Amino acid sequence: MKLYIVGAGPGAPDLITVRGAELLAAADAIFYTDSLVSAELIERYRKPDADVFHTAGMHLEEMVAAMVEQVKQGRLVVRVHTGDPSIYGATLEQIALLKQEEIEVEIVPGVSSAFAAAAVVQAELTIPELTQTVIFTRAEGRTPMPPREKLQELAQHHCTLVLFLSATLAKKVSAALLEAGWSGDTPTVVVYKATWPDEIVIRSTVATMAEDMRRHGVTKHAIMLAGWALDPHIHERGYRSKLYDRTFTHGYRKGEK
Repeated sequence: MKLYIVGAGPGAPDLITVRGAELLAAADAIFYTDSLVSAELIERYRKPDADVFHTAGMHLEEMVAAMVEQVKQGRLVVRVHTGDPSIYGATLEQIALLKQEEIEVEIVPGVSSAFAAAAVVQAELTIPELTQTVIFTRAEGRTPMPPREKLQELAQHHCTLVLFLSATLAKKVSAALLEAGWSGDTPTVVVYKATWPDEIVIRSTVATMAEDMRRHGVTKHAIMLAGWALDPHIHERGYRSKLYDRTFTHGYRKGEK
């Protein structure tokens, strides 16, 4: 007995992986969070006689019981998660209950909304000699953060930050970054529903981000990126990697003198 957890990607139906699309096309039963995953994606790939279960209104035990029932009937069951299941995917608790039922799980990765947001603004999150580290995190809300993962402490690394599930806490995010010593003019990008038809891109700064988000009415379904890698003029700054430097020697090319 086996169940597949498939990353749907950020939203656009054609940004699911080939493996994910093939599993959706073969599935007898599809479970997806209808408040987060595109219904168009499900309809594009599902076979006509597949049963589709909307899980936005289900609690954990209810959803897992329904999936277990379908698996035990010998059906191919696919559970679809937004983005990539490994990042804020709430998969751990589902897998724990499925294992109790002796159901094997296979996870198919997806394109994270973090990378979709970066792609939308043509940002490289790791710029040589500027920043080589990316921290994925969230602001502290109803879910508490571990003691050593407070945002103001993580921000002291002054690297690129990607914040999930934090759009309602924009003022708190800005305050934490300023407390960590970030300048108010540090670039930020907020992408609402990256790759969806109603996508909104907000280029801002640490100091003005909260007000700019309020003005655009963005309070959910948004990825927040911060750091100098998001500078809208970064392409004019002359940063270059060693990889394509004509004077740099590596295993596939001898550098020029």
